[in-house]
Amino acid sequence: MNKNMLRQAQQLQARLAKVQEELENAVVEASAGGGVVKVAVTGKLKIQSVEISPQAVNPEDVEMLQDLVMAATNEALDKAQELAQSRLSAITGGMKIPGLM
Repeated sequence: MNKNMLRQAQQLQARLAKVQEELENAVVEASAGGGVVKVAVTGKLKIQSVEISPQAVNPEDVEMLQDLVMAATNEALDKAQELAQSRLSAITGGMKIPGLM
């Protein structure tokens, strides 16, 4: 590997590390049931918060609340994955690199 290629690899690695750090701090949100359930997820796919409006809590229909939480969580995770993929592909030029989502 010549010096130019090594330098380019080091620059790519530094940019990837910066994006990984940005994704850790980035937060996306999703809601379900007209906003009665809200979920926030980081760009690193960690749930940051779950908010449930008191009006969504019905002891006689727990299944509905479970479905709302699941729907909001899945949507938030999808948004976080899309965010990560778009930020990483901006650096890698769409090249798939193992271990980067």
